[in-house]
Amino acid sequence: MKLWKKSFSIDNKIEHFTVGNDREIDIYIAKYDIIASMAHAKMLHKISILSTEELQQLLEGLNELLIEVNSGTFKIEASFEDVHSKIEYELTKKYGDVGKKIHTARSRNDQVLVALQLYYKNELSEIHHLTNILFDTLLHLAEKHKEQLLPGYTHLQVAMPSSFGLWFSAYAETLIDDLILIEASQKIVDQNPLGSAAGYGSSFPIDREFTTKELGFRNLKYNVVAAQMARGKNERIIASVLGNLANTLSKFSMDVCLYMSQNFSFITFPDKLTTGSSIMPHKKNPDVFELIRGKCNKIQALQTEMLLLANNLPSGYHRDYQLLKENSIKAIESIKEVLEIFNYSIQQIIVKDIDINDAKYKYLFTVDNINSLVTEGMPFREAYVKISSEVENGTYVPDTSKKHSHVGSIHNLCLEDIKKKMNQL
Repeated sequence: MKLWKKSFSIDNKIEHFTVGNDREIDIYIAKYDIIASMAHAKMLHKISILSTEELQQLLEGLNELLIEVNSGTFKIEASFEDVHSKIEYELTKKYGDVGKKIHTARSRNDQVLVALQLYYKNELSEIHHLTNILFDTLLHLAEKHKEQLLPGYTHLQVAMPSSFGLWFSAYAETLIDDLILIEASQKIVDQNPLGSAAGYGSSFPIDREFTTKELGFRNLKYNVVAAQMARGKNERIIASVLGNLANTLSKFSMDVCLYMSQNFSFITFPDKLTTGSSIMPHKKNPDVFELIRGKCNKIQALQTEMLLLANNLPSGYHRDYQLLKENSIKAIESIKEVLEIFNYSIQQIIVKDIDINDAKYKYLFTVDNINSLVTEGMPFREAYVKISSEVENGTYVPDTSKKHSHVGSIHNLCLEDIKKKMNQL
């Protein structure tokens, strides 16, 4: 069944190409298309397009389909073009002409839009929640390991003293920035496009304020052309937001892989969280974090794809938009999986005691030692030259007693302040 079916048949090869894999992808938005159809049916009843009996029949049929979706038994067979045609077919099969009335005053364009925006709203909330959980885990780890020193690096060269508390809380606070962007994207998709039809509204006296309230949207996308132009723009914004979060997780994963290597050996994980080699019996590979890194890099690439797909399209609907849906949904599902497995794995991290007196860390404290001389009255440039000369002639002896007291430093992590910043969200 096709919503646009006419008196002629379409070439099978063309049909296969234009439908693509919509049936598989539409399973993710089936729930939201049904919910939107319920609201639409109630609105049609309100403006006297549907009788009370017809409304009750449609709501009954839609609720039965929603139960199927929630139980995992809902299927979109190959005879259907997409979820929209499947739902309308089932309603028509059960209620005859009443089922055919569900499409009154709407287009598949605004059906897809509203279902996607409801899906985006829900999934962005879930991503927000999972990110919050990871934030709590990292702040807990920062508190637990705040006294354990960690060499800091610039250019991958030993630089200055750091700590595991500083490392964990750095990524925790960075997640706050990612959450701010997630919340901004939530506000953008939280606008009801239903009623824009094919992008130019309808001559029916539809009540768009009613469906906005019924669907729980915070606002209405008033201009019907603007509502349709949100297709593509929503996906670009979400791709950018997910890319920022993915960048944080990818960078963190790279740190984990680096710090697990024998050359660093700062951390490890229980054997059950690592994999071995087919020929090297000593290997404990960080495959989980390597895959997180790879998956997150794929997500970061999504924004470029969204830009290229929609950047030169004029206003109005274009079939190119169909291609936005698949990878947007896959990226959302992927980032949720990554957040869950990252949190599960990082909770089991084993932080090692690092011997700061090891010769390779000898120069970690040169800056601190320069600062000590400055505190005693020596000009900074002279202090720098003095310590530099000691390093060059091999007479440098590190003094590791200096404390960093300023806000956000090793010995003043401000974990409670970071938590308060998160709570403000």
